[in-house]
Amino acid sequence: LVELQISGIFRAEGFIRVIGKGDKERLVPFSPRALKEIDLYLPDRNSLSIQAGNEDVLFLNRRGKMLTRNMVFTIIKELAKSAGIQKTVSPHTFRHSFATHLVEGGADLRAVQEMLGHESITTTEIYTHLDSAYLREAIISFHPRSK
Repeated sequence: LVELQISGIFRAEGFIRVIGKGDKERLVPFSPRALKEIDLYLPDRNSLSIQAGNEDVLFLNRRGKMLTRNMVFTIIKELAKSAGIQKTVSPHTFRHSFATHLVEGGADLRAVQEMLGHESITTTEIYTHLDSAYLREAIISFHPRSK
C-alpha cells in the first residue's frame, strides 16, 4: 500500500501494479469505485508540496512524503476506534477480510492466490478463514449426495 505508484494505475484495464515481498510484481484488479476514490483523492495529494523522490508515490503524508507502514497502521487504528470497532484492526486484517470475502463470494481460490501474491495455494487456504455456516452451505449446495 505505501509503495503504490501513480504510474502503476492502469485505468482502462482496471488494474494496479503491486510490488510484493521479494520485489515480486503483480497486477491486482480494482473496482470502478476504488478508481473514483483515487480520483477524488488526487487533487488533494497534488496540492501538497511533494518532496523529491515522491512524485510518483500514490499515498503521501501532509509533508509530501511517502506514508510509512506505521502511519498506515495508526490511521487504520484511529478509523476503527472512531467506527466503534473494539478489536485490533491492522492492514493485515483488511487483507484477510478481502481474501475471505472473495472466497465466500465464490471466487476461485487460484485467482485469490494470484491477487494476494502467494507462491503456494496452501498459504492462501490458511489465509481464508471461512466460517462454518459458509462451509456447511457449500457442502449442501455442491455435494451430489447432499440432495
